[in-house]
Amino acid sequence: MSLYKTKKVENLDSIIFDLDGTLWDSTKEILKSWNEALDKYDEVTRKFTIEDIEGFMGTPIDKIFKSFLSYLDEDKIREIERKCNINEIEYIEAHGGNLYPGLENVLNELSAKYKLAIVSNCQDGYIEAFIKYNGFERYFTDFEYIGRTGLPKSENIKLVIERNNFKNSIYLGDTEGDRKAARLSGISFIYAKYGFGQVNEYDYKIDRIEELLELV
Repeated sequence: MSLYKTKKVENLDSIIFDLDGTLWDSTKEILKSWNEALDKYDEVTRKFTIEDIEGFMGTPIDKIFKSFLSYLDEDKIREIERKCNINEIEYIEAHGGNLYPGLENVLNELSAKYKLAIVSNCQDGYIEAFIKYNGFERYFTDFEYIGRTGLPKSENIKLVIERNNFKNSIYLGDTEGDRKAARLSGISFIYAKYGFGQVNEYDYKIDRIEELLELV
């Protein structure tokens, strides 16, 4: 059963965002960059599909490759994972991804009233590539990710809250993992229904990123 609230969120000082499926869709770019890396390994028996990438969104990178390449030994899996990561960051830095419609206007308006941050289960360099490619440095106060800390998303949310002295934050994400991370970190959750996941319980819901302006 949904816990959806229709009234506006009150007394916020900060908004923390997931990245993939929340701010943009980079599935096609990730697919291309990973499969280019896999081409170099004869022992890899199949490439990723777009359905694979969408299904893995929000999953820590090491778990993705351990699952997808489970027939290989651990050292080879880690080697291929590193190569795919390097390829991905280089590709994202050069080509970006697909921003959800109206995103920059949303960030521009929100950043005038709130502190904005990103917490994602991504690898080292990915959030930086997103911010740099789109010129979003002025909008975000901070960011954190598992690839840098080795911590789960809930703990990275807590880190961002603590080091920036956020008093009343909310988390926007598109997956059940995002919902759980928000709960574990002690803050409310907005479900981005337009993203990749299916979430049945949430505090608030938006069907497109621009609706966030109406909610907060």
